[in-house]
Amino acid sequence: MAVSRDPNIVTRPPRLMRAIRKAMAGTESVQERLDDFVDAITEAMQVAVASIYLRRPSRELELSATRGLKKSAVHKTLMQPGEGLVGHVAQTARPLNLADAPSHPLFSYRPETGEEKYYSFLGVPILRGGRTLGVLVVQSEEQRNFNEEEVEDLLTVAMVLAEIIVDDERIGGQKGALKGITLAPTKPETHEGKAFADGLAEGIAHLHVPPVTPDNLLAENIATEEIRLEEGVAVLRASVDAMVSGEAASLSRASKEIYETYRMFAYDRKWVQRLREAVHSGLTAEAAVERVRNEHRARLMKSPDPYMRARLHDLEDLANRLLRALSGEILGPGNKDLPDGAVIFARDLGPAELLDYEQDKLAGIVLEEGAHSSHTSIICRAIGIPLIGRAEGVLDRIEMGDQVLLDGEAGEIHVRPVQSRIDGFRLRVSIRGEKAKAYEAIRGRPAVTKDGRHIALQLNAGLLVDLPHLDRESADGIGLFRTEFQFMVAEFMPRLKEQTELYKKALDAAGHRPVTFRTLDLGGDKILPYMDPLPEENPAIGWRAIRIGLDRPALLRYQCRALIAAGAHKHLRVMFPMVTTVDEFIEARALFDMEVKRALSLGKTLPKKIEVGVMLETPSLAWSVRAICDHADFVSVGANDLMQFFFAADRDNIRVADRYDPLHPASLSILRFIAEGCKNAGVPVSLCGEMAGRPLEAICLVALGFEALSMPVTGIGPVKAAILELDAEKLNRLITPLITIDSRVASVRQHVREFCMEEGIPI
Repeated sequence: MAVSRDPNIVTRPPRLMRAIRKAMAGTESVQERLDDFVDAITEAMQVAVASIYLRRPSRELELSATRGLKKSAVHKTLMQPGEGLVGHVAQTARPLNLADAPSHPLFSYRPETGEEKYYSFLGVPILRGGRTLGVLVVQSEEQRNFNEEEVEDLLTVAMVLAEIIVDDERIGGQKGALKGITLAPTKPETHEGKAFADGLAEGIAHLHVPPVTPDNLLAENIATEEIRLEEGVAVLRASVDAMVSGEAASLSRASKEIYETYRMFAYDRKWVQRLREAVHSGLTAEAAVERVRNEHRARLMKSPDPYMRARLHDLEDLANRLLRALSGEILGPGNKDLPDGAVIFARDLGPAELLDYEQDKLAGIVLEEGAHSSHTSIICRAIGIPLIGRAEGVLDRIEMGDQVLLDGEAGEIHVRPVQSRIDGFRLRVSIRGEKAKAYEAIRGRPAVTKDGRHIALQLNAGLLVDLPHLDRESADGIGLFRTEFQFMVAEFMPRLKEQTELYKKALDAAGHRPVTFRTLDLGGDKILPYMDPLPEENPAIGWRAIRIGLDRPALLRYQCRALIAAGAHKHLRVMFPMVTTVDEFIEARALFDMEVKRALSLGKTLPKKIEVGVMLETPSLAWSVRAICDHADFVSVGANDLMQFFFAADRDNIRVADRYDPLHPASLSILRFIAEGCKNAGVPVSLCGEMAGRPLEAICLVALGFEALSMPVTGIGPVKAAILELDAEKLNRLITPLITIDSRVASVRQHVREFCMEEGIPI
């Protein structure tokens, strides 16, 4: 479609648009607005009938306004979902254009409306935010199909109608409302997801990079709007091109292959053509984006194909990005300003985007996607912010400013809750507060079991914001310091000085307590913005972690150099991740030793003590535990990955992530094998992962022989409270016969739960 580039050439909006603009002025209630709309439509389109059907909470379609049918039928004629031509339009969210409506097999005759003499029928859905609010219908006595321009005009009117009547309803309150019909989502709703970070939060919904609501829906100058649209699309495409090339890649889990698919949508001719047609019909560029977005939402949300529904997210992101471009915003990370007690709702959120928000105003996060092991989830657990992910479709049911209750225990989001729900939720918050006070009372006590075993409770960390928790929780050190965070939130590779400063701050914050630094665990879901991702069929078991370090020894040695410098005069503990064979560890340790020799030759001050250990995360290394103990100064079990590989179940895949229980006899038996192997070799062993931060699982680990556990900050209090009431040897005697090679038990969880009830152990 050729677009005029001369802004002085004025293309007047179509006659129908002028009539609608006139109808929008001077009315006070929703009903008056509807009556004015049908009057304007019949006159401008020169049709005999214009009718508006709106959906009731029961999903019935109610005739809410008409000109041409009998007025006595208004608010009395009801159509069931899928019933008649009107119900079919609502169900499919597609226009229906018929020359002889009575002959159609779906035609449903309602004598009270007096429509038997009308033949031509055009019905279009009234869409807003992916929801079908109703149907707009025009009819004529003659038999004819409405032309494409008339269909486009009516689609445009339906889009304007949806926005206007919802605003009227909100502003008008009881006066503006239609009896029995609610257009905006106001009813209480509960959405289910997966609890990725524990906690309870009450707050106000805040949409991450929210859509820009068009101030003006109807164009004053179509040619100008066409130019604005073309310029906005050009800006959008340039930003997507930069994303694919890596110049502005966000810190997400998407690979380059996914970004390429995203770019394909940005260059889709049909999508852009629909935008152009919407503007040409008389809409502003922003309103055109909203209309095309609503069409895609309504159609794709009804598709049973998961792949097609997933494409909706790409189109949503593109629409939001285009709206921001039209507003003149420089495309980049999401909004930074937050109201107090904000609950962020987003499709997904990268760690850098999360850190853009003020933490003291952030109450919680809800994601339609996300993963339990993503860095965003890890950070939320570290800083105590509840996070629920995999809440499918929640973005289409939430509006900015809605009251929200976030249940990070059950994985539920309560939107616009009733007072009884709020009261019950606040009671739970109060109970958690009482528990927090109980944890505070034992904060300074060492975690010692009733039978005298001292258990070191350490923190997982990786950011400066984690370090104050060491003293607040009286933790026994940092059992896992994830060094890759610094690399992922930076625009460029951190320099030696920057790395050294971060590691030194962690050591200084810990004081006499140990800090265990894990070298870079990159690859898989951890993609650096300044490195080209390598597309892999199965990245979790692909080129990642120590494999990258050994293939790029300069990168590993550079980090080891920073760690040695930071550890001057201190106790330095370093471990290598994702080691699968003893030879890999020997090779990695040789690179570390080369940096120690280099520092000595240059007269640098060395750490007063150096320990180099291994993170045991693979079954292959587990069965080589005795051999690895000949070379490693300590062993730290990475339970998350070990369990994932042990059960061949991707913990980021919602279809299989819950198919195994870490308290299965097989998993407990391999953990005992590791603990006993290290003990027999005289090598210290610890465990970090989700198991360590959950009281029920933690006491089982203690019973198996682990004497150091590293966990998120939220786990310290509950785990310590359980350990203080535990007789470890007594629990060991219970577990041992249940995890032998002959065991037929599916899980020891219930056995341990009953044990805790008998012993008075808080879990």
